[in-house]
Formats: sequence, C-alpha cells, structure tokens
Amino acid sequence: MEALIACDIGGTQLRVATFDAASGEMIQQKRIPTQAAGETAVDRLTGLIGELWPTRGHVRAIGAAAPGFVDPEMGIIYVTPNIPGWNGLPLRQILEDRFDVPVFVGNDANLAALGEWRFGAGRGFHHVLYLTISTGIGGGIVNNDRLLQGARGLAAELGHITVEPNGPICGCGKRGHLEALASGTGISNYVAEKLAAGAASTLLKGPHPSAKEISQAAAQGDPLALKAIQRAGTYIGHALADFLHLFNPSIVIIGGGVSKSGEMLLAPMRIALNERVISPEYVKDLQIVNAMLGDDCGLMGALALAKMDDHI
Repeated sequence: MEALIACDIGGTQLRVATFDAASGEMIQQKRIPTQAAGETAVDRLTGLIGELWPTRGHVRAIGAAAPGFVDPEMGIIYVTPNIPGWNGLPLRQILEDRFDVPVFVGNDANLAALGEWRFGAGRGFHHVLYLTISTGIGGGIVNNDRLLQGARGLAAELGHITVEPNGPICGCGKRGHLEALASGTGISNYVAEKLAAGAASTLLKGPHPSAKEISQAAAQGDPLALKAIQRAGTYIGHALADFLHLFNPSIVIIGGGVSKSGEMLLAPMRIALNERVISPEYVKDLQIVNAMLGDDCGLMGALALAKMDDHI
C-alpha cells in the first residue's frame, strides 16, 4: 500500500492521519495536545507522525497545515501566534530530514479552501472562494483549479481587508479589519461595549458573552444580540462584494462557528453584497453555500496538498 500522511497543526492540538494514497480512505488518525511539559511541539508532532507511520507499504508524502504566515515554497513558518518557538521554523526541512519523504506545508486557512475544493462543497468548481468566520476570519482562493498563494505564500488574508478605517483594533494590531468587526471576537466585543453603555439585553454584563451565546440570544429575539449578528453579516457582505470584484468565483463557501447563526447572519450579508456589487454579472449563477468538512477542513486540505501532483 502507498500512503499519505496529513497533519493539522494548531495552537491547542496536533492532529495526524494516515490515508490510502489510491482511494483517499483514512486508515487511522490521532490527536494530542500541542503543548506538554518537557517536550517541544516539534518533538510532539514528529512523535505522532512516527506513531501513525504505516508498518507496511510506502509513504509517498506528508502534507501539513500550519497556522500563521507560511512560505509554502520553502516550507518555513515565518510567524505563528500560538506556538512558542515556531517563528522562522523550517518545518519542511525538519520533517524531510526526520522521515526522508517529500513534505509540503501550507497555511491552514488556505489549505482548508483546498480541502473544500477537492473533497467538500467546492467539488466540481474551478473558481472557489472559501471564507471561515470563527474566532477570527480567514479564507482561501482556488482560481482556475490552482490555489492562490502569492509570491511568498501570504495571499488570501481575507479577514484583514479594511472595511472601517476608523473601526476597532484587530487582533493583528491594525484598525478596522473585517476580522475586528465580524468575527466571533468582533461580535463579542461589540455586544460587551453596548452592554457596558447600558443597552437593554437578556445577556448579562460582566465577562464578554461568547459569539455562540449571542447567537442563541438572537435566535430567541434579543434585540442587541440580533443587531450584533446582523451587523456582522452586513460587514461580511461588503467585504464579499470586494472579493467578487477581485476573484470572480463561481462559488462562495462559508464555514466557521459563526456561520451557524444561519439566516440571521446570511440574510443581511446577501443584502449588503447585492447593494455593493458593481454589476449583477458578478452574482449571476453564483452559489453561496455552507462548508461541508467542518473540523476536518485543515486535515483534508493537508491531504489534498500531499496528493497534488503539481505543487507551486
């Protein structure tokens, strides 16, 4: 048997799976915490890969989805915010030296887009825009069956488009980004600010309510919570119009926990999109759908990267 190994690397957990290269069937998988006393995250990752290494057959390649700024050509992680000691990490070289097989590394959001295109909601489409709305906002672009990565792998930071120049400070330190206004964190911050100012709500003052709690309150008719979700949807629609102008996709795939707010988020998003798009041709036959892969998107993206015969 010829196998492929896929790694989904996060600040909280490491997940590794072995797949049959011919069928794409998952053979085994395991996840462990990324951090542990007395061990580096690199040692934990290589140990987990070794544990799942097939005892029979041949491993063709390893694909790895990593958070932060990643150079896919060099396999170097420039900066990752949640894993100490990984800034400037030559991950591809480390894994190739350890396992003596080709290794391909990519940004986790970009690879989630690749996974949805290859195995999920984007199958059969050639121009795909993937947007994940969660604690932050990220995404990726598949253009003419090619993952758009840019000169140094830094393309498609969709959450960091400026939608409100004087808006709140984003987690990246810049002001007014889509992520600061429409992510789960942005929604939570907005509601907390309004509660502190005395807005009426069933949500309690004090610790920031989570985006999930706000969505639940909105579904029960809480006016502040509903306004917060709809406001986020409007900002996403404005940004999405810009993305359509730039990339002209035939399908937009939306994932992440905040997207589970459903029509409370998506209805104002569609209204704002149609108001801002410069021509109805951009939305003609455009499909806007939910992501299919859920928590598996990074892992399946890493698999798609490992399977690709032609790497950029």
